[in-house]
Amino acid sequence: MTPLMQAFVLEHENDDLQKLILQSARYPDIDIPFAVQQIKGRRIAKEKTPSWYANKDIVYPKHLSLEQSSSEATASYKAKLFGGDSFVDLTGGMGVDFSFLARNYKHSVYVESQPYLSDLTRKNLNTLGIDGVTVLNEDGVAYLNEMDHVDTIYIDPARRDTEGRKTVKIEDCSPNIAEIDDILNQKSDIIVIKLSPMLDISLALESVTNVSDVYVISHKNECKELLLVKKTNASLSEVMYHCVNIKNDNGTDEFSFTKQEELSAHCEYTSQIGHYLYEPNASVMKAGAYKVVAERYGLKKFHANSHLYTSSKLHEDFPGRRFKVMTPFSLNKREIKEYIGGLDKANIAIRNFPVSVDELRKRLKMKDGGEDYIFATTLYDSSKVLILCRKA
Repeated sequence: MTPLMQAFVLEHENDDLQKLILQSARYPDIDIPFAVQQIKGRRIAKEKTPSWYANKDIVYPKHLSLEQSSSEATASYKAKLFGGDSFVDLTGGMGVDFSFLARNYKHSVYVESQPYLSDLTRKNLNTLGIDGVTVLNEDGVAYLNEMDHVDTIYIDPARRDTEGRKTVKIEDCSPNIAEIDDILNQKSDIIVIKLSPMLDISLALESVTNVSDVYVISHKNECKELLLVKKTNASLSEVMYHCVNIKNDNGTDEFSFTKQEELSAHCEYTSQIGHYLYEPNASVMKAGAYKVVAERYGLKKFHANSHLYTSSKLHEDFPGRRFKVMTPFSLNKREIKEYIGGLDKANIAIRNFPVSVDELRKRLKMKDGGEDYIFATTLYDSSKVLILCRKA
């Protein structure tokens, strides 16, 4: 990243990249493919890792590494959870997670098998002012077998097969965590395993021992990653699930429970719509806290498969979206005209309802957007209903 290249990247950051490639002959002193790679990287970093974007000296790898890297929001959240004396990241990648976690340890080691990525990360860590760390170009599993015991190991196995397809089973990741489970337990007190949000949590827990905590992390209500935290003195009967949603202001909604709490929770179902409607965030849904969230907040659930809740009292700390109910109505033309005849747009959501969003939007003659929300769902008595709401 020479001064000339940096100036070119900043000047052309908002250009049409296809045109820029076609016009490469106009810039004989510029490596256009590399420049385009940097521009693409900065565009992604602007949203994903804004503190990196603000640093003009950061060099970006190829697109796949950027796609697989953590966001700044999730990395900074994880940095609040772990710290100590010694830390090893066995699958360093682009180094986003490492750059945030390493600050919490006296001694940190980054391990990456790809020479290009390890060289690039060494430079970027220096650019970010993260000193006193060791960067190694080695195979993570080989290093694991030879390393000394450390406080924390972090591992983010690759979730694509040799043909680039995403994998969802822990055994299909590389490295296969199930195969190195025992050696991980021997080498560290705490092992943090980052996994795809698509992965089946129950199946993963069958393949990995000593898991004490499962973190389901969402950003702006989109599920981004799973963390399995292994502790050498943990047992599966004690697994605690943490549902985390990082909001726009980087504050969080958090809800923790155990599977036993979910199994034993009492959930009351209803066909009566109260003053308020609640929709759990994506992490709560992924973790399967369907009944315990109702019991914890004193809510009633519309239907076992609807996953919408109601109450007469507003619970402002509910881990999800909260709505003030304006009016319920049906798909009867008379009711549509009576209750929403003056509306031309609304945000429509389907929860256990036999019509798609697109079809419902056509039938209601509604555009998308605005301050009004319409939830189409099924109640406890199996009746189908539409509920007009506004955020509470």
